[in-house]
Parts: sequence; structure tokens; C-alpha cells
Amino acid sequence: MSDTVTAERRAQAMQALTEQRDAYRKREGISKGRRGLLIVNTGHGKGKTTAALGLMLRAHGRGLRVRMFQFLKHDTAKFGEHRTLEALGIPCQGLGDGWTWRSKDLENSAALAEHGWTLARAAILGGEDDLIVLDEFTYPLKFGWVPWADVEATLRARDPRLHVVITGRDALPELVALADTVSEIQPVKHAYEAGIGGQSGIEY
Repeated sequence: MSDTVTAERRAQAMQALTEQRDAYRKREGISKGRRGLLIVNTGHGKGKTTAALGLMLRAHGRGLRVRMFQFLKHDTAKFGEHRTLEALGIPCQGLGDGWTWRSKDLENSAALAEHGWTLARAAILGGEDDLIVLDEFTYPLKFGWVPWADVEATLRARDPRLHVVITGRDALPELVALADTVSEIQPVKHAYEAGIGGQSGIEY
């Protein structure tokens, strides 16, 4: 890239940033204090769980009590995030039997999801946590393994200060409608498409 192109880009950006700064007005009517949010990270791109882990790290740094339930990964998984959460003393429970496309018994996968939701629901209603992540939970909802009506009732009945984060592809429209914040992560390109295998510390 030539110096001329860089200079033009800088000049245009500085003008736009100046206009934004001068036009900025703080929005009125914004609530203050703690309010529990329902956050959904969905879409077919990479980074949904990674974003949730980032929130967990931030919340933990602020002294919030955080917990993660993983609905597809099994309880013996020892990926990078599990090692870090263990070192930080953050509870993380694997509730599944691995990826659904590798499952040898889908009925068992469904039963594990049902049991996992029983544990997660108890935690959501228990009042002992400030932030709970339901990782890859969109799949049990999408597959009908966990009834949406029960999930909705539980989320509505939770402590109003409890944050809940749900991750996974193809979030139900009902979940999107109920959520406070929804991020849809879409792929642009991925190293795997170029024949590059999963990298330790990046993918797992």
C-alpha cells in the first residue's frame, strides 16, 4: 500500500472521527445499577464460546461469581479454556458426549442434554451465581431435547441481577426475541478452508 493511499485514508478517517466526536450526545434515559442481561452469541462463525469466555474473565475480574455449563463437550474435556477456568477456580461442567455429528447414540445425547438442563436450571434459580454461561445450548433447544417453554419460564423467574449467556448456532427466534443482547457471528474465511488444521490454544 502506497504512502499516498495511507495518507488519504488517514485524512478521511480523521475527518469522520472529528464529526462523530462533535455530534456525540450522551443518550438520556439509560438505567443505572445492576440489571441481569440475557445475552445470546449465535451465527455460523467462529468465536461464540470464545466471546462468552471473555465475558466470564471480565466478570471474574470484577468479583462476580461465574459458572459455565457446556451442553456438548463431555465432562473429561481438557481444552485450553478448561485448564484456565480450573486455574482461576471458575466452575465449568461438561454435560454432553461430544459433537452431535460424532454421536453413536443420539437418544443418549438427548438424555444428557435433559439432565444438563436440570442442573443448569437449578443453578439459574439457585441465586448463588452472578453470571451463568450455557455454552452450545442452542442445539438442545433446536433439536427439541429441552422444551423452550421451560427455559423461558426459568429465565423469566431468575434473579433480576443474574446475567445469562447462551451460545451456539441457529438460536430459536423466541430466544432472540427474549434476549437483551444478541450477536450474530458470521464467517468470512477460516484457516480450515485452506487446509490448515485446528491449532492448540486457538481452536481448543
